[in-house]
Amino acid sequence: MKSIKKIFLLLLVAFIIAQFFGPEKNMGDLTSVEPFLTETNPPEHVKAILEETCYDCHSSHTRYPWYSDFTPVNYWMAGHVNDGKKHLDFSAWDSYSNKKKDHKFEELIEMVEAKDMPLESYTITHKAARLSDADIDSVKEWAEHVRIKFTLLPQPE
Repeated sequence: MKSIKKIFLLLLVAFIIAQFFGPEKNMGDLTSVEPFLTETNPPEHVKAILEETCYDCHSSHTRYPWYSDFTPVNYWMAGHVNDGKKHLDFSAWDSYSNKKKDHKFEELIEMVEAKDMPLESYTITHKAARLSDADIDSVKEWAEHVRIKFTLLPQPE
């Protein structure tokens, strides 16, 4: 029994010490998505959907819930944000070619239509991020309209 207490105490001390360390937070300025919004001009309803469901993981500005300050949750969240930004970063929109922008919209449509985005793990704690069928239709309609623009623009050789 003494060894179990020692192991528990050691784990508790390690957990407490771990709270003093954590990954860097994704706390850029939300205005970083302005070039994306200007170029794609989403309707207000779609703009609200993007803000509620996408920007936390796909921009340089994440709204962190209270529990995100605790290790290991902070590392788990940082992994999700980094992975999300690797696939699509609205804050880096200006750095994408027209071909890449079109491809990102193609993927956006596929992911939303398949209900793979937003992630279920995100919607569990962010109830407002759950997309209704009408929300999905709105996002798809807007994204398909935007894709037309990128397919008509000249592509670099």
